Amino acid sequence: MKYLNLDTSIIGAEDAEDKIIASELLERKLAEIDKQLERLAVNTVSRAELLLDYADTCLELQKDFTAWQMAYQAFQLFIPLENWEGAVQACHILFKTEQPDSLIALGNGVWLAVTFPIDPELSVLMLEGIVSETPDDSDGGAVAAATAHYIVDLRTEGQQRENLLFFTNQLLAKVARRHSQVNNQADFETWFKRLELDSPPDFLGRLAQIIEIIVQDNWWIDRDALRTKLPIH
Repeated sequence: MKYLNLDTSIIGAEDAEDKIIASELLERKLAEIDKQLERLAVNTVSRAELLLDYADTCLELQKDFTAWQMAYQAFQLFIPLENWEGAVQACHILFKTEQPDSLIALGNGVWLAVTFPIDPELSVLMLEGIVSETPDDSDGGAVAAATAHYIVDLRTEGQQRENLLFFTNQLLAKVARRHSQVNNQADFETWFKRLELDSPPDFLGRLAQIIEIIVQDNWWIDRDALRTKLPIH
């Protein structure tokens, strides 16, 4: 899949020389992107995508602060261009940089990923970020996992649906185990209903509250204005 890696058999086994070569190649890539950015006008999708590529490459090189700067620039370009998927991709990189405002980036990105019909795999990836950031006994991880499952059910079909439903089922099972030591189907169904994860209005409302806590009023978007762009609001 494009965003999620389900192949747990792939384990990094690079030796020191391989890592040096890989780093050199990545540095060359950054230099080439720099040249391309010099030739591009501002406020274009192409420029935002290059900034995103630059940020992602910096992340691989563990240049986290530079990755943050570039991804945030990309985010600021994507929003007025109404490129919601690009904006969410930028938020994901910002979250991965582990900078002071990375959780704020996660909250902004999750709001966009749930609100707009972007690639559902990216939406699932962002919601998985909430799962990873919430304590084991918190309901927040369960709400995020249920939302991911719901989005996949609504927005996918075919092989993508099959792959993503497998992933979100596994995510829900993982959260149930850590939250309430759930280890069988009967207990899972009881847990699922007890937390009202079978009721989209309930868990989506709770997700909105969780996002508010994460963002702490530090919104990078005008949500009221963006809601007017939705088919139903």
